[in-house]
Amino acid sequence: MKKALLVAALVLALAVPAIAAGPAGQMNYGCGLGATVFKDGQANDSILLQLVATFLNGLCGNGTFGISSGTSDCAKPSKVAGNERLNEFAYKNLDDLARDIAAGKGETVSTVAELLNVPAESRPAFYKSLQARFTEIFPTPTVETAHVVDTIAKIAAQG
Repeated sequence: MKKALLVAALVLALAVPAIAAGPAGQMNYGCGLGATVFKDGQANDSILLQLVATFLNGLCGNGTFGISSGTSDCAKPSKVAGNERLNEFAYKNLDDLARDIAAGKGETVSTVAELLNVPAESRPAFYKSLQARFTEIFPTPTVETAHVVDTIAKIAAQG
């Protein structure tokens, strides 16, 4: 009986946007299947519909695919390919990267600069910035690669 009520509530929640469209606005529930079902921010005026949209986004797990492909009402990041290559490179060379950033020079920091498309004339300053912010990039010995890459990308974006 409880399962039947849950299914009925879910069906009703999914049918409401088709019956009465709400105001367009910021999508508080991200992107994925839920965003596709509730086009144009239809769920933003109802917490129940936002929860259903969020549930659908998480249940289907298609948000990550949508972000990398630009589908399911997700915006594709402009640097997807570069960041994937940078993530892979950093993961495989994290210890060498830490050593070279601490030194302010080296093969791994040169490769990172190339992957981030840092202009050749800006690279010496980029290397010094990385060296000066070493403890921000590597705050602990067990830092995760994602943190390292994100911090390096932020430093590169600051120029």
